[in-house]
Amino acid sequence: MNRLGKEKSPYLLQHAHNPVDWFAWGDEAFEKSRRENKPIFLSVGYSTCHWCHVMERESFEDERVGKYLNEHFISIKVDREERPDVDKIYMTFVQSTTGSGGWPMSVFLTPDLKPFFGGTYFPPDARYGRPSFLQLLQHISQLWQERHKDILISAGDIHSRMENAMTAVAEEKSALNADTLKNAADFFKKMFDSQHGGFGAAPKFPQPSTPSFLFRAAKRFSDDEPAQMVLKTCDAMAAGGIHDQLGGGFARYSVDAEWLVPHFEKMLYDNAQLAQLYLDAFLISGDKRHADVVRDILDYVLRDMTHPDGGFYSAEDADSEGHEGKFYCWTKDELSKLLTVDEFNVAAKFFGITTEGNFTDHSHPQPLSGQNVLSIANPNVSPNDLPLLESAKQKMLSARAKRIRPHLDDKILASWNGLMLGAFARAGIVLGEGKYLAATEKNLSFIKQKLWQQNNGRSGTLFHRWRDGERDNVELLEGYAFYLSGVIELYEATLEPSHLDFAIELAETMLAKFYDSENGGFWQSIADSKDLILRVKDDYDGAEPSGNSVATISLLKLGAITGRKNFIEAAERTLQLFAHRLEHFPQAMPFMLHALDFSLQEPKRMVVAGNSSSKKFQELLCSAHSVYQPKKIVSGNSGAVEEFARTLPAKGDATVYLCSGNSCQPPTSDADELKILLR
Repeated sequence: MNRLGKEKSPYLLQHAHNPVDWFAWGDEAFEKSRRENKPIFLSVGYSTCHWCHVMERESFEDERVGKYLNEHFISIKVDREERPDVDKIYMTFVQSTTGSGGWPMSVFLTPDLKPFFGGTYFPPDARYGRPSFLQLLQHISQLWQERHKDILISAGDIHSRMENAMTAVAEEKSALNADTLKNAADFFKKMFDSQHGGFGAAPKFPQPSTPSFLFRAAKRFSDDEPAQMVLKTCDAMAAGGIHDQLGGGFARYSVDAEWLVPHFEKMLYDNAQLAQLYLDAFLISGDKRHADVVRDILDYVLRDMTHPDGGFYSAEDADSEGHEGKFYCWTKDELSKLLTVDEFNVAAKFFGITTEGNFTDHSHPQPLSGQNVLSIANPNVSPNDLPLLESAKQKMLSARAKRIRPHLDDKILASWNGLMLGAFARAGIVLGEGKYLAATEKNLSFIKQKLWQQNNGRSGTLFHRWRDGERDNVELLEGYAFYLSGVIELYEATLEPSHLDFAIELAETMLAKFYDSENGGFWQSIADSKDLILRVKDDYDGAEPSGNSVATISLLKLGAITGRKNFIEAAERTLQLFAHRLEHFPQAMPFMLHALDFSLQEPKRMVVAGNSSSKKFQELLCSAHSVYQPKKIVSGNSGAVEEFARTLPAKGDATVYLCSGNSCQPPTSDADELKILLR
């Protein structure tokens, strides 16, 4: 075992038995590189990454490769999910110099951590127009010896250019307005795949920030077209192989345009955002199927992705027993033996089961044949056949549970837990599911106990990762912003004043540690991060929204709830910082468009006053969340809420005031009337 055996990251532990003398990211490796004047080989990935597994098997387990790395390089392994700040810097370099990026990421650095060459996956043999990994190492080592000074000069120049490119400064005040949103919506509408749903071509990532923005645009502009595009996309994804038809949850992406064949890994952040998207779809369409997908996602998370004490795990792998998708796929022969004839006939038609299958396994030298990814190929099942289909599904799920499961990445990240906390909170109140709200309270308790360190006064520290009894010492904007977002959703779903107090603590600490008071926007890392060559403001909403986008909309909402002008001012300055990007490259920051939409007018405010334990209070609170209204806040009339809300009295057990600014409609205690007012 190498020194990675002492680490907690599941990704690093996967490499603990490599012949490579790996270091974790830190001073020990940096000092050794400087002392011995050796270049650093930085390898970045994550534990459920298929091609990371491939490169490990092909290269990092190879004794010759290990020996060469140990003699000529200082090798560092980084889990990108634990250190997205490290990943962001070097991925920006790789993307700008090669035109593409991905994981595993392979970067060569000088001893002062400046990159000079990089790429992603390198094969063990020369192919695909690339040298073999060992050939690459030999070439880099030779250059280091023969052109050492040139490499240092080049690395310094690259660093300067990266610093200039990644230092965003707001241009003169931009007139951000509804036209920015309209232009963005028109841009995304042009990307719509009218045949299969989704936005763009294969491979297709759900990237929920974009469709959820289009729901907001449909509401703002009274335009049903984008809403119908998103509903078609939701239905297509739910019917596709990207959706686990037996066990629930969604895979990370589909390799094709039809959402049929997924890359089978499941990520917590995807499922959290998709639960929110399908909640929106349910409120807009009224279709029970969309609510069922939300339950399907969250029940999967509760069953397979939750620590006994309430934290949410990070991901499940695509591979099991060395084969991608083996856990999820079925052969026709296998099903015919498992099910009765009648069950098989119904299930085979419903799921589109064929002898040849629909999935080719490229992950193994001896690929499995006849594999079928389950999708809803023929949804029209007669009422008489529904019991047969349900019994077939139960038998299939029970049989699948006996298979060897994919690897579970059981680290618990503050950032992704915040996204899932918000999804559970909102689903609990919208769907009236008490178990989901119970899961939120348990998660909040877990994070406060394991990752939150209370300091003197009202400040605290939120660390990023906990696993196997230990937390890290890393603070990231994503951790604060995403968990703040979740706690705000939890407050709005419960109106528990202590949750609002914690949200304020998170927001104040986030502003103190990450906000750039000079130029606006939020740094991804804290000021004294000595292991980073750059301090970056993340400006891209990809599979995950950026910390800047989530921080901005969270501060706008929290400012409206509490009346804290400093929260709103920081959010508005951040919008200005990214104004040029929103106007000219809306596809780069679709979640920041949510914040812009929220900022352009006074939000509707629903103040629920009364006895929070009464049945009437809960009815009114549920009703307040039962209509799609993205530009609203829900608050109580006690605790740290803004001053005007505290003046609104309860009448009877509970009363709701629907207000804008300091002007309110007549209060109501009728849940149905509240829905009408909201619409």
